[in-house]
Amino acid sequence: MTYALDTNIIIHLLRGTQIARDRRDEVIRQGNNLIVPPFVDYEMQRGFLCNKSQGKEKSYKTFCSIFSVGEMNADIWKRGAEIYFDLWQRRLTIGDSDILIAAFCMIGGYILVTDNTKHFAVINSLQFENWI
Repeated sequence: MTYALDTNIIIHLLRGTQIARDRRDEVIRQGNNLIVPPFVDYEMQRGFLCNKSQGKEKSYKTFCSIFSVGEMNADIWKRGAEIYFDLWQRRLTIGDSDILIAAFCMIGGYILVTDNTKHFAVINSLQFENWI
């Protein structure tokens, strides 16, 4: 099984939040994998530039050398559009970044790990967990 980490979970891990670190270690011990969705990587990189956080950026680069960053493809973009349309029909809105993170997870068959369950709960068929 592969777990895809949302931005807020990576931030918790980099800050050393014990509950997130314990859960990460547990899923790895169980033989599972972790991946960083490409849109999460974008959000992290953007944050480092805006906040001039070179120390945190270095920690994140080390993190990404252990857990790979996924790639976008046409299927993910298409699923993202389908998710958007479904939400639009139900008069629900969430940010495009969350839609694309969800699409990445759904296409890859990954479980999203997030502390933002409110946004992701509206997306049908998305598997997610909160490690906080």
